[in-house]
Amino acid sequence: MSAYLTYSEDFLKEHNGYWTAREISQQPRIWREAAENVKNENSAIQAWLLPLLANTNLRIILTGAGTSAYVGNAIAPHLSTKTGRLFEAISTTDLVSNPLQYLIKDIPTLVVSYGRSGNSPESVAAVKLVDQVVDDSYHLILTCNPEGELAVNAKTQDNVYSIIMPEGTLDQSFAMTSSFSSMLVSTLSIFAPEASQLELAAQATENLLSNGIEKLKAQAKKPTERLVFLGAGGFQGIAKEAALKCLELTAGQVLSYFESPLGFRHGPKSLMDATTEVVIFASSNDYTKLYDADLIAELKRDDQALDITILSAETFNQKQDIEDVWAGLPYIVYCQILAFYKSIDADITPDNPCPTGEVNRVVQGVTLYALKQQ
Repeated sequence: MSAYLTYSEDFLKEHNGYWTAREISQQPRIWREAAENVKNENSAIQAWLLPLLANTNLRIILTGAGTSAYVGNAIAPHLSTKTGRLFEAISTTDLVSNPLQYLIKDIPTLVVSYGRSGNSPESVAAVKLVDQVVDDSYHLILTCNPEGELAVNAKTQDNVYSIIMPEGTLDQSFAMTSSFSSMLVSTLSIFAPEASQLELAAQATENLLSNGIEKLKAQAKKPTERLVFLGAGGFQGIAKEAALKCLELTAGQVLSYFESPLGFRHGPKSLMDATTEVVIFASSNDYTKLYDADLIAELKRDDQALDITILSAETFNQKQDIEDVWAGLPYIVYCQILAFYKSIDADITPDNPCPTGEVNRVVQGVTLYALKQQ
């Protein structure tokens, strides 16, 4: 019988946490498969994409709802730096509610849409609104569900290209884990592939899964009431996702917050007290490290936090730094596991932490309205 995150299948099924544990644990394998999928499909992808990128005026938006939106937040700065093109992260929840504030009619626009199920109301509506508002629009769909509305609609539209994530990424758990990271890896593999960095990230995560679990279990038992995640640049997107995982998997029993290290001083630091745990995503960039180190020293001097955890290459027994965008992968897995253990310890069912239905795996209750343009 298999075990995930040190728990037997029987224990996990009894506590309704089997899928969450399994989907967290499978991620290093999934990342390699996602990169291989893009490599195998690369000729077709580039044949569709390169003519669009030839337009230097092309606008590129990374979008999704909730966790899917945070993929764009985590990688947009890196993609802009690597490609020399501006990548913008704008959530579908913003695009749908305020399309005329975010979309520009006469600027050619490529929208990269992320969706685990591909059926979220805002994700489907965003594609239609972009086509309605923008004269020259294109869509690159990354989804885990070949039968979802995003993927199915793509088959009938010339301005859309759809890529399906590896089998097993259509998470059965309430919380997105392998779906999030597989879409992140796939996008990087399309626009800025770095096989050696991906392998370092996968190996770091495998080391965590093999050797760091007991330490994480112990950390999860701390009497935390507030959990703060801090990261600079693209790490702020990882911090957003880490905060959401904590909130989701503990059903709101542990309140969570995210910020950048510099931004934390500007008011949010007021939440610090003896029940507050802080996790800092350390950058490998020599310049950014200076600001990380200043805040870490300040938090230690203040001596208010219940605990301060600094994630770096050393955390994962890596002898060399991983480039920040790729280090986000082991960092988010660390936070997923921490949230999972806090959920188990609080006797919450990770696979369905809100069984009463106020929050759902695929969002419900969204009314979509027609956009009337003057």
